[in-house]
Amino acid sequence: MPLIQVVIILVVVGIILWVINSYIPMQSTIKNILNAVVVIAVILWLLSVFGLIGDISAIRIGK
Repeated sequence: MPLIQVVIILVVVGIILWVINSYIPMQSTIKNILNAVVVIAVILWLLSVFGLIGDISAIRIGK
């Protein structure tokens, strides 16, 4: 994946998260959980894109 495409995706995800945090009313705890989930998902995706971890679809939780 080209670097410019990665940067564009990160910017779009950041803008979407900012819009959700700014304009959708919700409790601060829910916002914090949402932010944490998005950050963890983006970090896992970046690690997969740069080849530091294997395919994300191969990660299994549970049985």
